[in-house]
Amino acid sequence: MKRSRLSQLSASVLANAIYAMQNFPVMLINTILAPFGFLLIIFFVSHGTLLNVAIIGALIMTMVTSGTSLQGDLTHLKNDMKLQDMLVSSPVSPIIYIAGMALSEIVFSIPNIVVLGLLAVVFIHMSYVSAAIIAAVMLLTFAFSVSLGFFISTISRDIIEGWAFMGLISMLLATLPPVYYPITYIPLPFRYLAYLSPTTYSAMIAQNSIGFLSLSSSGIYLSWTILLGISFFILFLGIKRSRWREG
Repeated sequence: MKRSRLSQLSASVLANAIYAMQNFPVMLINTILAPFGFLLIIFFVSHGTLLNVAIIGALIMTMVTSGTSLQGDLTHLKNDMKLQDMLVSSPVSPIIYIAGMALSEIVFSIPNIVVLGLLAVVFIHMSYVSAAIIAAVMLLTFAFSVSLGFFISTISRDIIEGWAFMGLISMLLATLPPVYYPITYIPLPFRYLAYLSPTTYSAMIAQNSIGFLSLSSSGIYLSWTILLGISFFILFLGIKRSRWREG
């Protein structure tokens, strides 16, 4: 059983990540340019003062785009390739299916993560505790994004609609919220809108861990609670409420 599950996970990585990286390198270039583009803009606009925050923001954006990209791939496989129709009648469970596809998205994002990780080591000089907190934030952000991507793929009717969802979600989760800069830069009347995005809490926790943003103990606990609560809720929707059997 374990060998079968590992084979299913490996097949997803080979089909959805390795194959695309080898045969369509332009996709990899596009994936790399998105977070680095915003990083450079923030670097030049802030004259380098927000470089450490921008690096963390790029890591968070990488997790968001990796997770939400899943919905485009799943929509294509479900509607165009009719793969889900075959999987429904096979021993593959939706959990293994989404786990394998999610793993493939992580593999596809490894170049981004490695380069940004090296930049973080050089320019942020974080402690082991800070590094662990940022890693936990990244994993939780990715889990939320994957769950959201999986859920949207079950209701998306066409790959074109899936691309539209992906662009909209990326803007709402990684571009507009204060991911590349501290939330204190947003005027207070508009700051409440930023709190509607779960990535705001990801960024706040990460920025607090490197000492750029000062949060109280209650603020840290509240941010973790909200981020965990949203992540588990979207995961519940993605696994329990998805239309797996309806194809």
